[in-house]
Amino acid sequence: MTENKPLISILMAVYEPRMDWLREQLLSLEAQDYPNLRLYIRDDASPTAAVEDIARLAGECVRSFPFTVERNGENLGSNGTFERLVAEAEGEYFAFCDQDDVWRPEKLSVLQETMERENALLVCSDMTIIDETGRVTAESITEIRRHHVFRSGEGLWDTLWYANFASGCALLVRSAEAKRAVPFDPYMYYDHYIALCCADRGRVISLPERKLLLHREHGSNQSSLLRGVTDRESYIRVRVEDKLRAVDWLCGHFPGSPGLMERLSQGRIWLDARRRYAGGDRSAAKTVWKYRRFGPRAAALELALPWLPEAALRLVLNAARKNRI
Repeated sequence: MTENKPLISILMAVYEPRMDWLREQLLSLEAQDYPNLRLYIRDDASPTAAVEDIARLAGECVRSFPFTVERNGENLGSNGTFERLVAEAEGEYFAFCDQDDVWRPEKLSVLQETMERENALLVCSDMTIIDETGRVTAESITEIRRHHVFRSGEGLWDTLWYANFASGCALLVRSAEAKRAVPFDPYMYYDHYIALCCADRGRVISLPERKLLLHREHGSNQSSLLRGVTDRESYIRVRVEDKLRAVDWLCGHFPGSPGLMERLSQGRIWLDARRRYAGGDRSAAKTVWKYRRFGPRAAALELALPWLPEAALRLVLNAARKNRI
C-alpha cells in the first residue's frame, strides 16, 4: 500500500512536554490509517525535558513508521523549530503536529484525499476542543473563536493576510510550498504565513464539516485568543504594532503576486494609522475608518480607546476572550 501512497511527513515541535499528553499524541499518530508516514520530532532546547526521554517514549508508541528525534542547540521558538523541520524533512506532504493534541485515525487520509481531489496546495479541517483533562469543551473551534471563518477557493489572500483560518495542527500542505515559504515571516505564526503563501499561489480548501483532531486548549497555548493582552498598552502592542511588523516584513521580503502586494500596502497604511492614532495623532482617525473593511470591530474599538475607561476596556477584553463579542 505504501508504494501507491505518497509520503506524508509529520513535523512535531516539542518544548517541555507533559509526557502523558505527548504519549496520547504519539499513540494517535501510530493509529493513523494513512499507510506511508514518517515522523520528525524536534525538541526546542527544553531546559528540563531530556531528549532521551522523548526518544524513548516515541519508540514505545510509534512502531508502524520511522521517526527521528533531534534537539535544537538553542531555543528557537515554535516558528524557528518548525522552519528547521520544514527545511530538513522529506516527503510530498507535510503535516504539522502539536505535542498535546489527539488526532483522529482518519485525519491524514481525509486531508490527503481532499488535497488530490481538489488540486489544492493546502487543506485544513475543523477540530474538537478539549481541556487539560481531555473533557470536550467545544465541538468546533468556531464555538470559542466567534470570528473564525473557514474559506475555500483561490485568491483567499485578500482576507487571509489579516485573518487566518488554517490552524497548523489541522492542516496538510504540499512540501514544495512549505519549503518555498522558508524563511518564515518572524512576526507571524508559521501556519498563518504558510497559508498566505499557498493562497497566493493556488487553491486552499477548508473542511469545516470535519473535526479531525482533538485540540487541547490550556493556559500555555501559544495562540490563545488575545494572548499577552491585559490593558491598553499591551493591546496596541499585540494587535497593532506586532501586525505592523509582520506586514513590514512581508512588504520587504515576500515575493507575492501584484494583487497581494497591493493589499499588503493598503494594510500597512491602515495599521500605521492605527498605531499613530493610539499614539495621540487624532488626524489618523480618518484613515483608520477609511480602511475599516480589514477589521471593522478593531477599528471601532480603537477609535473609542482614548475615551474608554480602563475598567470598561477590561470588560471588553474579557468578553472577547469568552467569545461573547
